[in-house]
This record gives sequence, C-alpha cells and structure tokens, in this order.
Amino acid sequence: MPIDNDQETSASNNLLNDTGGLLSAFTVKSISAGVVAALFGCSGPALIVISAANAGHLSNGQTVAWLFAVYFLGGLISLVMALRYRQPITGAYSIPGAAIMSTALVTIPFAEATGAFIMSGIIVLLLGLSGWVSRIMRWLPMPIVMAMIAGALIRFGVGAVESVGAAPLVAGTALIAFFLTSRFLRSVPPVLVAAVVGFVVAYASGAVQTANVDIAMVAPQFTLPVFSLDAFMAISVPLAALVLGAENAQATGVLLAEGYRPPINAMTIVSGIGGVLAGLLGGHNANIAGPMTAICASEQAGEARDRRFGATIVNGVLFCAFGLFAGAAVPIIMALPKALIASVAGVAMIGVLIAALQQAFDRQVGYQVGAFVALVVAMSKLSLLGISSPFWALVAGIIISSILREAPGAGSRTVRTQ
Repeated sequence: MPIDNDQETSASNNLLNDTGGLLSAFTVKSISAGVVAALFGCSGPALIVISAANAGHLSNGQTVAWLFAVYFLGGLISLVMALRYRQPITGAYSIPGAAIMSTALVTIPFAEATGAFIMSGIIVLLLGLSGWVSRIMRWLPMPIVMAMIAGALIRFGVGAVESVGAAPLVAGTALIAFFLTSRFLRSVPPVLVAAVVGFVVAYASGAVQTANVDIAMVAPQFTLPVFSLDAFMAISVPLAALVLGAENAQATGVLLAEGYRPPINAMTIVSGIGGVLAGLLGGHNANIAGPMTAICASEQAGEARDRRFGATIVNGVLFCAFGLFAGAAVPIIMALPKALIASVAGVAMIGVLIAALQQAFDRQVGYQVGAFVALVVAMSKLSLLGISSPFWALVAGIIISSILREAPGAGSRTVRTQ
C-alpha cells in the first residue's frame, strides 16, 4: 500500500525529534555523572563480589561468570529503562546482597546458590507482575520514604569526609576542586573536575598502583543450578527482600525526590527478569540499583531533568563493557585509590540528599517522628533475617507513625507513580 507523503514526512520528523532528544541527553555533565557512577559501581562493589566468590571457593572462571552476569545485565537494564522511559533509572546489582553471599557460600554449595538466585528473581518478577509493589509504594507516606533514602545514602557523604582522613592529599584536593568549580565555573561539571584533579594528584603522588586482585583473564565458567529448600530460605528470600526493600525502594525514592514519576511495576518486573537471567549465568542478581540511580539522577548529571537519562546510558555502556572484560578490567579499576572514588561519589550525592531531607522533614506534610525513625534506622547497620536496614527503616517508620497516629499535614502526599 503506498504511503501518504504527509504520513512519511510526519514519521521522518518524529524520528528526527526522537534522535535529537536522545543526542541532547549526552552533555558534559551527564557523561561525567555516568562515568562517576560506573567508577563507583565497578570498584569496591566488584571486590565484594570477588570476596564472596573466594569464600565459596569458586574457580576463576566462575568468578568471571558472576561478574559478567551482574555487570553486563545491569548495564542492559540501564540501557533498556533509560531509552524506554527517558528517566535515569539505572541498573546494577545489590551490594548488600553480594555481601551476604560471603557468609552463605561458606555452607551452601554454589550450584544450590545459583538455583536460589533464580528463585529470588522469580519472586521479584511475580510481585512486579501482580502490581502489589506499586500499590504498596502508593500507600507509603512520602516523608518516611524520603527519610529512608537520606539515611541509606548519607553514608556516601560520610564516606567522602572519612576519605579525607584516609588520604588527605588525594581526597582533600578532589573535594576542594569540586566546591571551587561549583562556585566559579558553573558551566563545568564539578564532579568531573573533582575526579580529574583527584586522579592527577593521586598519580603524581604515587597513589595509583596496580591492584593485587587474584583473578585472571579467563573464559566464564557457568554453573548448572540446583534447587534446594535450605538455599531458598537462606538466599532467595532475603535477596528478594533486598532487591525490593533496599535497591528498588531507594531508586524509586531518589527519582521521586528529583521530580520524576518512576514506573514502579516496570522497575520491579525488569529487576525480576534480571535476577532470573543473572542466576542462570551464575550471578546473584541484576536489578535497578539505588546508589547508581542516585548519582545519575542528581543535579550533577545536568540541570535539565529530562536529559539526565544520558548519564544512565553512559553508565550502562560502561557496565556492559566491564562485564565483558571483567577479568582484565578489575585490576585496572582497583588501581584507583579508594579514597578518591569515595570522595567523588560522596559529593555527587549532595543534591539528592538535600532534596530527600527537605521532603522528609517538611512540617506541613507531617509524619515527622516516623520519618526520623526511618532516618536513623536506615543510617544504622541493622540487619535482621539477612535483610539490611533500608527495608527495616520503612517498616519501623510506618509502625511508629501508626502507634503515634501521626496525621498527614496539609501538604501531605503519598508516592506518585506512572
């Protein structure tokens, strides 16, 4: 059937507009924020995965397969969500989830653990398809959610301060460069300047050294999953709770704090699919990630909110590349001083933390005591039933608000979603 000229012109214009909108998302600020998020995600967290693999006596090939699964699939999630929703919804994996594997793999065979990884993804997927997660998030009071976000992310700000004590010259110079750039060179991304200046100082002072990471550039070795009740209870349930109550909840709160309307059900579904696929490849999960979303959604990724998804695309590409070349990439990333990465990641969180605290403790909105309880619980190292503090922060905040019968204020609102 012949195509009408007007229809053809309209289709071409739509394609040009869409392409132009995509290209406009790649600014100096969004690219620098995406790089910072990738540096953060590919440094310390990678060592946690390697530590868990060592605890389970995995081979180098199994360790590479694990890294490939979580980073490559996490990067794909970033690309899919950013391109589909034009929001900085960033994928990675649960860092606390990797940490609890260090204990679990001491007693649970890795084949059973991979089966548990798959079951965890199925739990998250079913909850996403049911729509329950979206309904729960709509019911949660905004101040309690924002307080949980502030408490969970404040450790990055504290980490930036502590990095000065660990490496005064490297971290201190990076922080000074960040604030001076924010004051005098507003057209230049301060987080990028901080990273570059910190790296130059680290290199000049000899702080950049080849990391001693016991992993070789070998082919991934995939593991046939085995399903057991013990592994399901010890790994699947707490891991699913971490993905939903920590990672997805943090990412949702961050996006809300920055003025977005996140697609909660879709975020849960893609986290479930990522968990299943990662488990099949030998990784503990691949899901929407709170800290990486916070960096890519912050003001450091650009003033225009509708262009910050470019940071997520950059982060996704780098994560995919890191996953593909994990065996060779880990030593290179590990050569960077931890203090430099901590300081840059900390200042990248400033805007998100300020927005979360402002929304958490607005008197007109209410829920002040519940929000405070959620804040301090999220700031703590509380871990019950293998589930970390962000999940319990929401639970505690809701319970205390209910006991005190805290009423919503005049400006109260719950979570808004698409």
